[in-house]
Amino acid sequence: MKQKLSVVKIGGNLIEDSKGFEHVLDLFSKMHGNKILVHGGGNKTTEMSEKLGIESKMVNGRRITDADTLDIAIMIYGGLVSKKIVAKLQALGTDAIGMSGADANAIRAHKRPVLKVDFGLVGDVDSVNAYGIFKLLQAGFTPIFCALTHDGQGQLLNTNADTIAAELAIAMSDQFDTTLYYCFEKKGVLQDVEDENSVIPHIDSKGYDELLAYGIISDGMLPKMHNCFHALKNNVSKVCVGNSGMLEVGNPEYTTLTL
Repeated sequence: MKQKLSVVKIGGNLIEDSKGFEHVLDLFSKMHGNKILVHGGGNKTTEMSEKLGIESKMVNGRRITDADTLDIAIMIYGGLVSKKIVAKLQALGTDAIGMSGADANAIRAHKRPVLKVDFGLVGDVDSVNAYGIFKLLQAGFTPIFCALTHDGQGQLLNTNADTIAAELAIAMSDQFDTTLYYCFEKKGVLQDVEDENSVIPHIDSKGYDELLAYGIISDGMLPKMHNCFHALKNNVSKVCVGNSGMLEVGNPEYTTLTL
């Protein structure tokens, strides 16, 4: 019987909210068993770019990453946010280790090809060093991954944190019974975006297709849900979407996704 593994991705808005940030890390520290945390940098990359006089360019909500922007992402994701998380988790008794995809050759990627838009130094994941991550978990460490990968040629790449979480969960599913948690500011996937309490408790593949057809899942939820079902189709046992409360034992208010 496989050991259980939880892969938890925390959203940018939780990182920005100091009280919410402390709360989600406290809940994460109390989760039993093997676990991995994945984070981005919230709006801090945009804030730092403005301070340094570097224009932030976005297309359809996705950041264009030139060389200067990548340097800031490395500073914020791999430095400021990563080390704050690691230090707070150590204080909570979790032996955390901050990682990018380059550390231990954990996540390799290639620069996204230019189709309609040149996203610059943005990576699409090629492979995950599941054995190396397994050895870290086996040694009692809790890996904390930021939204950076590498191409094996010395180049770091800015990579979507939701995608990193899904690919980590998929890669680790050979060795573990893996649950993927997407933790953001909403209580779950909502039937009505105007009603915070209209959480859909369970979505399977058929229900997902229907929600897409009726336009209930749209905009920013589309790529997140794509990652959810990509993970499920690749041996991840379960995916949960909701706010930090879903990490509490016995809290029923979130969305569970299965095939």
